[in-house]
Amino acid sequence: MIVISNTTPLRYLIEIETTHILPALFGRVVIPQAVFDELNDPKTPEQVKEWFRKHPAWLEIRTLSAPPASALSFLDYGEREAISLACELQADAVLIDDRAARKAAEALSLTVLPTLALLEQAAVRDLIDLPQAIDRLSKTTFRATPELFEQILERHQRVKPSSE
Repeated sequence: MIVISNTTPLRYLIEIETTHILPALFGRVVIPQAVFDELNDPKTPEQVKEWFRKHPAWLEIRTLSAPPASALSFLDYGEREAISLACELQADAVLIDDRAARKAAEALSLTVLPTLALLEQAAVRDLIDLPQAIDRLSKTTFRATPELFEQILERHQRVKPSSE
């Protein structure tokens, strides 16, 4: 399985200490050089930069064989490269959160998995405690409405009722 990640999903999974779900769900994850660069930017939280200094073997950094498509120029550089790399490698999925980037990826027939979908999948497989992960995520700069977090938790409760 080939899965490409943009910056945001990796950043927030690192911040809430749930990156272990990625190799469990996908085996390995590939990021383009632009995403690696963004995650090592001086403005990036130190916790994220530290994780990347010692990044695990399941994370592969790849360089595009050609520049990103000009049709994606309205996106930021990491998003353009992630989507372009997903197309180039015929990826099974692209991990991306930004709404415009998700729509652009879907228009190219890519399967899109945002951070919250990753957390839901991981919870179904008992890799994480979803309420705890959502709580931690809500305390970061991740952008989602409280209503969206509540919908995810309600859906999870219907799928996996508490054994308490």
